[in-house]
Amino acid sequence: MDVDHSVQNESVSTVDDTTTITEPKTENEQTMSTTKALVILVVIFSLFILILGYLYYSFPQMTEEEKKYIKIPRNTTDMQNLGRVLEDYKDTNYTQVFMSIFFCYIFLQTFAIPGSISLSILCGFLYPFLLALAIICFCSAMGACFCYLLSMTIGRRLAYRYFPDRIKSYANLVKKHNDNMFCYMMFLRITPFLPNWFINVCAPLVDVPLIPFWLGTFFGVAVPSVLVVQAGQTLHQVASESTWSWSSVLLLATFAALSLLPVLFKAKLRDKFD
Repeated sequence: MDVDHSVQNESVSTVDDTTTITEPKTENEQTMSTTKALVILVVIFSLFILILGYLYYSFPQMTEEEKKYIKIPRNTTDMQNLGRVLEDYKDTNYTQVFMSIFFCYIFLQTFAIPGSISLSILCGFLYPFLLALAIICFCSAMGACFCYLLSMTIGRRLAYRYFPDRIKSYANLVKKHNDNMFCYMMFLRITPFLPNWFINVCAPLVDVPLIPFWLGTFFGVAVPSVLVVQAGQTLHQVASESTWSWSSVLLLATFAALSLLPVLFKAKLRDKFD
């Protein structure tokens, strides 16, 4: 009996020692994986910056006055100034202007950087309604998918590390709508229930398929973007006139008010859909 008891104690001690040894190793592997993911993310981010830098420096020669307006607009004045500069170059350098907006939009969407709403208005400022809407929908869908793929390949560990509770809550919602994922993705894009960056990052982690994710984003973004594009066209009309017209001001105010409707009816829409 004493021999058996000593053998059992040795077994327990061995297991305890093994556990003590393996735990630091596992944590070290997680740290290395997180570091590697961050390095890859920085490299991809840098490649986007290089592309945007190339587009900027390959742009036709501009005056010093024009150069100071080439930035992500933060207000209506910045938008008008940037729109005027790009419109002057659009006729003679259509491809450069188009590709600059195209890659900049995808870049912002891929890395969840604020500013895409300003580019949406700029598209309405520069292009016909349907073309502007198509640019916004396509760039939003492609940028969201790039963010989706980044999260799926290198962001899983980071996401679970920083907001695990929100991912679990999102996963429960997704499970309820597995049979109509396309409609649910559209619903999430139209309404402000979840931030777009959170949807993009967490979608692959809760097994949202890529195709309904892309389609739901493309068509879901179209609904609120109609107002944004029209606001950009109205802003172009205002910028083209020597004086402000009350009709243009009222149109801008109307679009701003309509864009707030999903926020005002947030609770009712959530209850109805769930």
